[in-house]
Formats: sequence, structure tokens, C-alpha cells
Amino acid sequence: MKNARLFLTLLLGPLLMSCTFSHGFKGPTSDHFDGTHFSNRQPMEKSLGDLMQLGWGSLTKAEKWPEWIDIEPQKVPQARVHSGISLTFVNHATFLLQVDGLNILTDPVYSERVSPFQWAGPKRVHAPGVALADLPPIDVILISHNHYDHLDEDTLKALIAKQEKPPLILAGLGNEPLLATLGNSDHRDLDWEEGVTLDGVEFLFTECRHRSGRGMADQMTTLWGSFVIKTSEGNLYFAGDTGYGPHLKETGDRHGPFALALLPIGAYEPRWFMKDVHLNPEEAVMAHRELGSEFSIGIHFGTFQLTYEAIDQPVIDLNKALAAHANAGMRQWGLAW
Repeated sequence: MKNARLFLTLLLGPLLMSCTFSHGFKGPTSDHFDGTHFSNRQPMEKSLGDLMQLGWGSLTKAEKWPEWIDIEPQKVPQARVHSGISLTFVNHATFLLQVDGLNILTDPVYSERVSPFQWAGPKRVHAPGVALADLPPIDVILISHNHYDHLDEDTLKALIAKQEKPPLILAGLGNEPLLATLGNSDHRDLDWEEGVTLDGVEFLFTECRHRSGRGMADQMTTLWGSFVIKTSEGNLYFAGDTGYGPHLKETGDRHGPFALALLPIGAYEPRWFMKDVHLNPEEAVMAHRELGSEFSIGIHFGTFQLTYEAIDQPVIDLNKALAAHANAGMRQWGLAW
């Protein structure tokens, strides 16, 4: 049966995860929190029937990915980087960012599968680009939201256990109860436009268009977001996951321009279902311009098959989008691959 693994992920995954959930956030209401659930400015309306249609469609419409791709893991600087920016791709949305003497890790995932179970769920098709043991001591870990391909409990436990000084873990409102179970760390929950400063570097949690949930029972009970990192080398942007919306231009107007933006370009098909929560490459190019980014890198593709498109389709579609915008004042782009 073609793509049976993806079928199980899309259709049966949420049911398997029905008993796996975090406690959610209890606090005052706001324009994106009603006292129980968080929301986006642009409503999302997807039903169980839509989810079933997505799952069944994967059997015939999803492209087949390779079982495994051999890569050569790389070494990274162990010394603190005090001048310039060092950026190293690990996999998916995981990057090691070294700037102003800080080692920062985004959405770290080292597990074989992005799932509550290591016997089911999306399986990686290549090893991490940097072995976990080869990472330098991590000062700050950024968690954009609590989906399994962005918040990996086993990886966080391993990172916390491997170093003497606990890392500072930043995430959205409602994630504190889960983070508190992972080991000795300084973890802080942030609302949109809240931030923390460490050694002169400011980390701001900002609005994006996505959702949260680690099971059926906790959907939208923790907050999702992107990060703005204000450094002496310029402002940096880590999108995590996001659909397209006015928040991108507003973030550019409020916190830009950016020296560097990490923008997702994968997991976008079928568009009728994914448009609410994931940029496609064309929209990522638009986001690059609206953020005022000098240099952007496409992320969130080529490691785990989460949706229908082929493993190399994001690169093909990004190149098409860049060609279409070639005469529109485009700045530089790169690919994490």
C-alpha cells in the first residue's frame, strides 16, 4: 500500500495521541486567549471529516520519499563566537546559532520519529547533521510550539543532562508544566511580544499563525509563536511554523529589518488543508520581503515526511518563486539541506 506510513500518521496519529497531552495555560483572557484556548487572528476551521479526507488522500496522492539518505555529520565550533554569526543546520527546524558569545538551539529534535511513540509516526530519512554529543554547551533553547517535530522531550532531556549549566528554555504560554518534568533547566513561558534578555541578547516571542497540541485533548491550550533575537550583529528571526498572514509584515515593521530569517518552506501540500498553518515556498519568499530580511534560509523540509509533497519539491518550488520575484528587489536566500 503506497504511503501507508503517512496514512497512519495523518489519519490515525491524532487518535493514538488522544491520551497524551499537557495541562494547558490558566491565566487572564486576551485577544488571542479566551481563558481556555488560544486562537489566531484569522480563524481556522477544519473538521474531523477534513482530517479523514487528508489521511485517505495520502494513500494515492502523496509522493513517496526515500527510506534513507546518507549524510556526513559536521563538526561545529566549540569556542564561543563573539564576532559575526555562525549558523549550523542540524535537521528540520533545528539550528545551532552562535552569536554574541551565546550558543542557541532552535526546536531541537534528535529522535528517530517525531511522535509520542518510537514505533509509529514520521520517521527521519537522514541522520542529524551534527551529533548531539558534538554540540557545544547550549545556553538558550527556543521552542516555537509543542508539536512533536518541534518539541521533542527525549532530546530536551538529553541536552539538559549532558551539560553542567542548565540551559534557558523559552516557549509559549502553557508549556511550563511539561518543561518542568524534563530535568534541571530554567524554563519560561512567554506571551506574544514578551521577552527575556540574556548577556545583552534579547529574545522576543512574537505572533505567528499556527496551532498547538500533543493529543486530541489539549488542542490549542498552549501558545505557539516565532522568535525575534536582537543581537549586536543585527536582528534575527526564527519562524518555527507559520501560515501566511499580516503578522509577518507587522513583525517586519516592528522589529525589522532582519539580518537573517529562518523561514519554513516544507509540509505545505495539500494546500486546501495546510495553507492555514504552513507557508509554501512562494509565501516564504513574500514573508522574506515583508520581514525586511537581508538573508533568509529555507527550513522545515527534507527530514520527516509530514505531508504530500516530494522530498525535493520545496527546493524546486522555492527556485521558481525566487525566479518570479527576481526583479522585485529580492535579497539573498539559502537552503538548509
